[in-house]
Order: sequence, then C-alpha cells, then structure tokens
Amino acid sequence: MLGQSAMESSAPREVIREVILYWELRRIWYNAILGAVVVAWVVLTWPHFRVAMTPHALPYLAVLALLANLCYCAAYLAEVPLELSSFRTAWQCWRWTLWLGGTLVAFVLANYWIADEIYPYVH
Repeated sequence: MLGQSAMESSAPREVIREVILYWELRRIWYNAILGAVVVAWVVLTWPHFRVAMTPHALPYLAVLALLANLCYCAAYLAEVPLELSSFRTAWQCWRWTLWLGGTLVAFVLANYWIADEIYPYVH
C-alpha cells in the first residue's frame, strides 16, 4: 500500500516534468519567431525606427518580451489538466496544434501592436 501511494504521487510529478520539457523547448522557437517579427519591422522600416533605437527603449522592449513570455505560459493551463486526464494519449498527438495556434496568435498580436501602438508614435 505504501509503495502504491508513492507511485501515485510521483506520476503527476513525472507528467509535470514532461510538460515543462515539451513546452520550454518550444519556447525557444516562439521567442525566435516573435524576435524575427521585431527585427523585420525595424529593418523594413529602418528610417522610421532609427530614432527609437536608443538605450532608453530597452526597458520597454524587455517588458514587452516578458509579457509575450507570460502569455506563452497560458499553454500550461490547458496542457496540465489534459495530461493528467484520460485523454492524455490523444492529446499528445494534437498538442502541437496548441503551440502552433498560440504562436500564430502571438505573431498577429505582435504585428498589430507594432503597427498600431508603436509605429505611429515613434518620432
């Protein structure tokens, strides 16, 4: 009986460990894609953004990057309950769609934010 309860308590830990490993490896690609969006905007509109490229802008960029990564953590809200449910096997075949969908939403939001909230106000 004691051995069984020890196994039950380690199973969720192993699931959480696997979930973290899965999502944190993909966070690199998520950040690379959003970083590419920012670099593309700056490069393609260089004369416009040139005046904004100062050390003063770095804290703002850091806050936006932090917020983007905070949004990425929302995947855990869907992932952990599904991994601990009876749908685990089926979910593992389809969870890449959550990453892809979330990354596409972040891509669209980053472009919108830059185009509507940042670009017009850079002088």
